[in-house]
Amino acid sequence: MIVKTEADLEGLKKIGKVVANCLQHMARSMEPGMTTKELDDLGGKFLEFHGARSGPMLVYNFPGYNCISLNHEVAHGVPSHKKIQKGDLINIDVSAELNGYYADNGGSFIVPPGKAEDQRLLDVTRQALDAAISVVKANTPINMIGYQIEKVAKENGYTVIENLGSHGVGRSLHEEPKFIAGFHDKNDKRKLKEGHVITIEPFVSTGARFVDEEPDHWTLVAGREHRTAQFEHSMVVLKDRALILTLPDPV
Repeated sequence: MIVKTEADLEGLKKIGKVVANCLQHMARSMEPGMTTKELDDLGGKFLEFHGARSGPMLVYNFPGYNCISLNHEVAHGVPSHKKIQKGDLINIDVSAELNGYYADNGGSFIVPPGKAEDQRLLDVTRQALDAAISVVKANTPINMIGYQIEKVAKENGYTVIENLGSHGVGRSLHEEPKFIAGFHDKNDKRKLKEGHVITIEPFVSTGARFVDEEPDHWTLVAGREHRTAQFEHSMVVLKDRALILTLPDPV
């Protein structure tokens, strides 16, 4: 999507705030012994209260309001009767639609008490997201996003998941620019345009480079020996910077 009017921008800001606040609501609500479905239902009620509809449910008929992935599950985890345990690494991905506009955000969290190595993985993944956002502006080569993500990951001894990436968003959940690699793809000659609405979502891992699909045809996993984290924002590309749409309200 290219933002062309003030109404477009306001619509995107509104749904961006809803998904950002929903993500934080779910993160604050999770506790050991809760099932991922119970956590998902809390998110679904939050979206409904704010007049929004689940993006993956609306667009892909996903069997849940939100994607919730545990430990070796990297993305698109289906909410179920799996119980959240102390020390789990959990990823929550919230995307939704409101008045014809979509926004998408996600984050990885540790269920206390956590391990120092898991916290370091989360910290580096946030750094990778920040580094990628810092280069966003009109006419920037799109592959600079992946360059920054890969650079931060490598400098800290991590890998990036190569078959998951960022994407355009706005009037649908996934749109142009399609797949934005989390590594430096030298063959990608595209450039960001002023008004582009995109996500940036690095997937940083302790050693995995690719994910595989589980038999449920949704959940994407890496080897059980690896941990992977993800953080995601939706944003509008401006002339000189990125305008982040998915910043939550202060607690």
